[in-house]
Amino acid sequence: MDYSHQTSLVPCGQDKYISKNELLLHLKTYNLYYEGQNLQLRHREEEDEFIVEGLLNISWGLRRPIRLQMQDDNERIRPPPSSSSWHSGCNLGAQGTTLKPLTVPKVQISEVDAPPEGDQMPSSTDSRDLKPLQEDTPQLMRTRSDVGVRRRGNVRTPSDQRRIRRHRFSINGHFYNHKTSVFTPAYGSVTNVRINSTMTTPQVLKLLLNKFKIENSAEEFALYVVHTSGEKQKLKATDYPLIARILQGPCEQVSKVFLMEKDQVEEVTYDVAQYIKFEMPVLKSFIQKLQEEEDREVKKLMRKYTVLRLMIRQRLEEIAETPATI
Repeated sequence: MDYSHQTSLVPCGQDKYISKNELLLHLKTYNLYYEGQNLQLRHREEEDEFIVEGLLNISWGLRRPIRLQMQDDNERIRPPPSSSSWHSGCNLGAQGTTLKPLTVPKVQISEVDAPPEGDQMPSSTDSRDLKPLQEDTPQLMRTRSDVGVRRRGNVRTPSDQRRIRRHRFSINGHFYNHKTSVFTPAYGSVTNVRINSTMTTPQVLKLLLNKFKIENSAEEFALYVVHTSGEKQKLKATDYPLIARILQGPCEQVSKVFLMEKDQVEEVTYDVAQYIKFEMPVLKSFIQKLQEEEDREVKKLMRKYTVLRLMIRQRLEEIAETPATI
């Protein structure tokens, strides 16, 4: 990649810009961290616009269940022809064509001459051996309708299951099932989505939900940058998540991008995050110190305004004692 010096600006949010040179330095560090992995990012220019693209890791941080679309169960599954399957013996023809019953030929029965004396009549054993010959008559075996196949959704051949999985991604191995269509992904489990630096937060959310066929609205969720210190920063609708990830640095032991519910998570500033991991006795001592400092400041202000009040009263008394001059 060519990390040559650039001077133009790249937008990283509403009314926020970063120089292309500085962004390229962050991008170089990012790609060195993920050297040899598919998380490396690429950049290009289109019509004088600098674009970075690649995979973005997003961790699941949901507290409520999500709903998966029932799209797969509505698909009609037509098992392929097989000599050992329930439709063997049928003339399927081309896949998807309507089966036509075959016409059973008419068999005329005529009297036969008596066998010569030297010939023996076939025994019962021979009759059984000849029985399969009677089954060679063309006939239409019983087949199942599409409705029957749809009702038994769990009877799918391996090829059908592979075809369905190619059209639907799993959430940490969880594929759609009508019994588990409403579930909560494991907290902290990681997925990824391929995006570019021109995609805003709502666009990334819609792309992620569409990837896993999630029925919930994208407006229910938000993306948060969560630091190990406890700081939580919500990405705005005008932010670019991929740019934010690059600027935060590549190490996910320091910060991660989480998908969370909007109404379940509050932002935590850096100043507050410093105190989150302290034990309760330590936090109580901090509160006590702050209370003492507040009391001192209140007393100082009270003394200040008490002195000012006395000075004003003294001056008013002096003016009242002075005789009025004409």
